[in-house]
Formats: sequence, C-alpha cells, structure tokens
Amino acid sequence: MRWVTWNQAIIAAGISVAIAFIVARLPSTPRRVFINAICREFSLVAVLYTMWRLAMVLPLDQPVGAIDRARSLNSLQHKLFLPSELSLQHFVMQYGWLARATNFYYAVVHVPATIAFLIWLFVRHRDYYPRWRNVLAMLTAACLVIRYVRVAPPRFFPELGYIDLATRYGLSVYGPVGTGVSDQFAAMPSIHVGWAALVSFGIVAASTSKWRWLFASHIVITMLAVSATGNHWWLDGIAAIALVGVALLIDSWVRAD
Repeated sequence: MRWVTWNQAIIAAGISVAIAFIVARLPSTPRRVFINAICREFSLVAVLYTMWRLAMVLPLDQPVGAIDRARSLNSLQHKLFLPSELSLQHFVMQYGWLARATNFYYAVVHVPATIAFLIWLFVRHRDYYPRWRNVLAMLTAACLVIRYVRVAPPRFFPELGYIDLATRYGLSVYGPVGTGVSDQFAAMPSIHVGWAALVSFGIVAASTSKWRWLFASHIVITMLAVSATGNHWWLDGIAAIALVGVALLIDSWVRAD
C-alpha cells in the first residue's frame, strides 16, 4: 500500500492552481465557477496533505520512552475501569472472517471514507464544507504535534498477550520500525478514530436523511477495529474524539468573531 508522496501532492496542487487561474479568466458560467471552486479547494487540500506527509517523514521513529508511556497508559486505563483491548482481540480471533474484516477496515477504510466525505460535502452541502474541512486540518495538525511524544501500541506487548493481527491475517500497513506507510510509535492519539469521528459527526450534522444515523456506526466500528487489531489503546481513540470536539469549538469561536 503506497501513499501519494509529498512532492507528487505539491505538483498536483500547482497544476490545480494553474487550471483555476485559467478558468477564472474565461467568461463566467455556472460550470466554470464550479470548476474553479473545485480546483481552488483541491489545491488547498493538496497543500495540507503535503504538510502532513512532510511531517510524517521526519526522523521521529525512535522508541525512546514509547514503551514506558504505553505501560503508563495501560495502567491508567485499568484505573479508569476501561474494558480490556485484549478481550476484544481474543473475541475477534475466534472467527477468521471477522479478524480479516477487522484488519481490512483498519488498513483500508479510513482514508477513502474521509475523501468520500469531503467530496460529498463539497457537492451536496457546500455551506457545511468549510467548517468540516477546517476541523480536519486542525485535528490532523494536532495529531502530528502530539505524535512527537512517542507511545507504543498494544501489539508491542506480546508478554501481555497482545498480537499484531495483521502479521497473522495479512494486510499490514507496517514493516519494521521506521518503515512502512505509517508511524509505528504514534499510537496516541489515533488519527484513524479522529477521521472516523469527523466523518460520522459531519454526516449526521449536514445530512437531513433519516439514514444519516447509520453512518454514526463508522466511528464505532473504527474504534473497535483499531483496538482489536492491537494498534491503539482505548484512550488513543478517546483523545482523538476529544480533539475533534476542540476543533469544532475553535471553528465556532472564530466564526462568531
């Protein structure tokens, strides 16, 4: 599984800006106005993506303190009487199809779901789009900053009974530490859960369909998937959801001014 690189993204942003510049100088029609808006928005998202990818390739994959912080996090969860991720993992592993489906959901769904959500908002609910795009940018930026404080995921503790579900059932996005498409020691907070919360909350807020509540299941399933696969602690997801709430409050406060 390969991500678009930062330099590919910045080239795409530049091409999009050029198209927007050309279209803006043509006679105005509804179609050209729409194309111009798409190009400008795509270029902005591409620049944000570039910043994210650049931050992800910084040499931060050092395990210093990550194991000890994870142990402290696990201890805090016990004190808060949170359920054990290990019990959930054992349940999933009783059924091969469920384990594979859980791995698939963790590895594949979160990025396409977020992209589809943004496109849907832009096309169908343009008035809601700026708010949720801003929340996505703030959430992702916060996750990138917090990830500098290294925290190991549960799968790094086989002595506690955890396994890396992907090594047993395939579809792993990770390789050895410091390789792969994702950061091995950035368990806190869970960007998977944060993006899923954005999608679920955004659809419920913007849509008027009676079926919109079905999409609230995305955040629930994601929370279960990241824990069952051994990639995140419960508090990783809870922290990400809290960051979504903070980003919404900031956006509301800025708009009020």
